[in-house]
Amino acid sequence: MALRVVFMGTPDYGVPSLEALISAGYDVVGVFCQPDKPSGRGKRIAFCPVKQCALAHGIPVVQPVKTRVDGVEPLRALKPDLCVTAAFGHILSQEVLDIPRIGTVNVHASLLPKYRGSAPVNWALIQGETVTGVTTMMTDKGMDTGDILLKREVAILPQETAGGENETAGELTERLSKLGAELLIETLRAIERGDCPREKQDESQASYYPLLKKEMGRMDFSKTACELVNFVRGMTPWPGAYAGPYKVLSAQAEDYQGEEAPGTILRADAKQGLWVRTADGALRLARMQAPGGKPMNDCDYLRGHQLEAGTQIAPEETHAE
Repeated sequence: MALRVVFMGTPDYGVPSLEALISAGYDVVGVFCQPDKPSGRGKRIAFCPVKQCALAHGIPVVQPVKTRVDGVEPLRALKPDLCVTAAFGHILSQEVLDIPRIGTVNVHASLLPKYRGSAPVNWALIQGETVTGVTTMMTDKGMDTGDILLKREVAILPQETAGGENETAGELTERLSKLGAELLIETLRAIERGDCPREKQDESQASYYPLLKKEMGRMDFSKTACELVNFVRGMTPWPGAYAGPYKVLSAQAEDYQGEEAPGTILRADAKQGLWVRTADGALRLARMQAPGGKPMNDCDYLRGHQLEAGTQIAPEETHAE
């Protein structure tokens, strides 16, 4: 008899895991996701990707404001053998964790115990990691502190992708979501066989990084050029990296020796692009977006807009939307 599974997730990252559970023949008796929220300029109510997937498969959806408060009884009524979480966005209380007979398995997008928290992919890129991966773990009351079940490691792609840019948080998240779905099924099969490994996390190796917020996107040109390239990669597509009013979508580092202050525009022309002084060199804002404008490469932008070399790129705190 197939395990009765309740899936808990909200964004795109969770969809491959939910699809994998369905394809593998598990009895997904319910899906929990965060409440619908207004989206876009029209502020229309939009269904999250996991809800859309659940409805397409005819699976009942529960959207508690706080799972530990208004989600307890709906979950208990579903009588799950197992819960699976993948970027759900709610902290689960012990009361919730005690409901599924087997427990709750989480699909986390880092190599735990490193990069605990809600934005592990972003922070791994920002910190300049070259390797990351996915971990399945048994959820407990802590923030990604439960026992490790299985891990899969992948290299973060440094080479240019089809879009001509290094791998961003959005691209890496998509890749890890698919890997996580495969690892989830492997984990559940091992649990069913009774031979799934289970290892306590080494707290001495643990790291935690906070939730990303819009105001954290301001670029600090007193950092090195490589640090800023990684910052842009980690902040793309959300919450975005900003240099003054410009959203920066892609950046390139270059060696440069000069006396200019960090943040000074070094070159700004339609042939060479837009280069800015950093702590140790120069940074090209290779792809950018002005307020109210469309994303474009720096040379195209400079064909229609003038920026002066010798001035500061980020004199104000305003952000493009």
